[in-house]
Parts: sequence; structure tokens; C-alpha cells
Amino acid sequence: MKKGIVYFLLLFVLGCSIGPKPIIYGETSCHFCSMTIVDKQHASQLVTKKGKVFNFDAIECMLNHLNEVEAQKMGLLLTNTYHDPEDLMDATKATFLISEGIPSPMGEYLTAFKTLEEAQKAQKEHEGEIFTWEELRARFRK
Repeated sequence: MKKGIVYFLLLFVLGCSIGPKPIIYGETSCHFCSMTIVDKQHASQLVTKKGKVFNFDAIECMLNHLNEVEAQKMGLLLTNTYHDPEDLMDATKATFLISEGIPSPMGEYLTAFKTLEEAQKAQKEHEGEIFTWEELRARFRK
């Protein structure tokens, strides 16, 4: 009997882990706009503190969704980056470039980069404006 309870608790704890889940490109739909997620450089993901996952085809969809939900319920804000498509990173630590030289799925021309240096290099090639996460959030709250 006690072994059963221990196994149940172990499965419960492991099954409720909060973390990113793989995005199945070409099949998964964006939670905000319902488009199928195909662009691996611009996808993003939000994981609530309870472990519920919301996938987005573009960073701008996640930002628009954040305007509609309670921020304290959010656990992880993740984004793919220009040079490492499919590898989700903490969006709050990324640097963002809005440049018409790099189209994004929803037409905001918004792309994430792992570092400021990567964003600056892309800015030299494609022009545009660089943002931190907080600056980007403020821009999308308007």
C-alpha cells in the first residue's frame, strides 16, 4: 500500500513539471491567431506556473496574448532565436530587433537574438531598431 502511494506521488511530481514542450512545426496552431506554426525562427511559447503550455507562431502573438492575461500566472516566457531556430530560450533575456529586412509571420518584423551583439550584427545588415524585453513589452502595451 505504501509503495503505491510513493509511486503515485512520484508520477504526480514528474508529470506536473513546468518546462518547455516541443513545438510540432506544421501541426501546432498558434494560441493567439490560430495560424499553423511553421516558422522556426519566430515561434514562441508561454508556460503558466501550473504547467499549461501556449504556443505562438510569432513573438508578437505572445506579446499580444500577454496583454489579455494576468502576468503573475505566467511561469516561463520562451522564444526561438534567429540563429538557433527551434531552441527555445528565456524571452526576458533575449534581445529583439524590429527590422523590415527580417519578416516575421504576423508582419511586425520582430526577431529575437540570444545576445545584444548578435542583434547589433543583424541590425548592421538589415537596419531596424533594437529592444530589450521590457522595452518590447512597453511597446506592445500601447
